[in-house]
Amino acid sequence: MRLFANGLTLSRLAATIASPLLLASCLAVNPVTGERELVLMPLSQQISMGEQYYGPYQQQQGGQYTVDPGLTRYVAGIGKRLAAVSDQPDLPYEFVVLNDSSPNAWALPGGKIAINRGLLVMLDDEAQLAAVIGHEIVHAAAGHSAAQQTRQTLLGMGTQALGAVAQQTEYGGLIMMGTQYGSGALNAHYGRDDELEADEYGVKYMERTGYHPQAAVELQEKFLALKNGNDGDFMSNLLASHPPSGERVKRNSRYASGKSGVRNKAAFQQATAQLRKDQVAYDLHAQALKYANNKQMDKALDMASQAVKRQPKEALFHTAYGQLLLANKQPSQAYSAFTKAVQQNPNYFLPQLMAGLSAKELGKKAEAQKYLSTSLRLLPTAQANYYLGELALESNKNAAANYFKAAATDQGEVGKAAQAQLARLGIGTQQ
Repeated sequence: MRLFANGLTLSRLAATIASPLLLASCLAVNPVTGERELVLMPLSQQISMGEQYYGPYQQQQGGQYTVDPGLTRYVAGIGKRLAAVSDQPDLPYEFVVLNDSSPNAWALPGGKIAINRGLLVMLDDEAQLAAVIGHEIVHAAAGHSAAQQTRQTLLGMGTQALGAVAQQTEYGGLIMMGTQYGSGALNAHYGRDDELEADEYGVKYMERTGYHPQAAVELQEKFLALKNGNDGDFMSNLLASHPPSGERVKRNSRYASGKSGVRNKAAFQQATAQLRKDQVAYDLHAQALKYANNKQMDKALDMASQAVKRQPKEALFHTAYGQLLLANKQPSQAYSAFTKAVQQNPNYFLPQLMAGLSAKELGKKAEAQKYLSTSLRLLPTAQANYYLGELALESNKNAAANYFKAAATDQGEVGKAAQAQLARLGIGTQQ
């Protein structure tokens, strides 16, 4: 039975909606449109939910972009100006840039907003960026994000399992290779009305801060071009969260007609200069993953090495290079790559996880414990729980059992391995 974010099951939700008195008590004025709507999640709960899931969602989608911290400050500054003129200016807004190549942005309840670097490199100026942020602010301010969470289960935030790119290791394939497994993980599937509403009021927020609303037209044209040129499932799933359409282009054109405003192209180009300079390195990284998928390891290692040389501050590149080295039976070199990745971005779970796994393989138990524990704190994964369980077997079987129980909830190979460990300990997974 599906459990909604506010604790309602489907049957309880149906009973609630069927009760006129309870239905009336759930009606509230939408702060953006001024219309009375059914609200199943009070504002305090929306804020709490956003705060709870903001960090894990970032971890699942590449972590924060850290090569140029000034870019996040720039984006956040624009976001704060737009939020200040919104219809919900007092929400605890936050804005981050995620280290994800997909052209996406999203909002969690309570004003927690993220923009992927893959979207930033698609844009031409600050006004287009304002169109993106204004649109997401409306999703949060109007309660669209919260409404979506009452209709679908949030991504599992307990024990996560990474998606595998390819290679087997001495651990029988339990070490996973995916560095971009979280791309597009947050897929709210907003409806037509929500998207049109976010477009309309997002343009109003742009106008209030002096941006040219024509940028919102151009933004939709960019996404429509992506949709029309798409022949793959990845972009189909990605664009489903913010479905572009000719109707949205026409409506935005009507909103923008006869209006003016600033574009701030020079400021945008300056703020994104490092990101654009590094795009060649990100392309090399993407090529490395493709070669790895095709089991062309020599080419994959070459591409990954080139990416590292072009931008040694990018933890993503060191991590991918280390994963390829580990899959190529070079654990010492892999461990060195992972520790460099941790140095560049200590607050992203994947380098910590991989450093812990490679340290364990090298017999560095203390280092493995440290890295795996840090990884688990940043984002609980089946892998971290499983290998912490193995490390604990010699000294504390009760602790080992708890780790294995957490890992056993995984539906893949890691879960099966954890269940086997519990069986050896004489413990059932239901205990």
